[in-house]
Amino acid sequence: MKKLELKFLNELGKTVTYSLDKPIEPVDPAAVKAAMDEIINQNAFSTSGGEIVSIKGARVVERNVEDIELV
Repeated sequence: MKKLELKFLNELGKTVTYSLDKPIEPVDPAAVKAAMDEIINQNAFSTSGGEIVSIKGARVVERNVEDIELV
């Protein structure tokens, strides 16, 4: 399963990550940045370290799980 991770910095300089399942692909970097800017402008989320103040980055993460057959 793939996830889109949005990484921000809060007032204390700590990284805050929000994950979204099943991102639309291919991911549009301009749309992701615009959404992240809007999250900051709207003060949409609060963190224990204060408000989100800047964008740190974004990435698509894919997790693969392979079962091991035990004999």
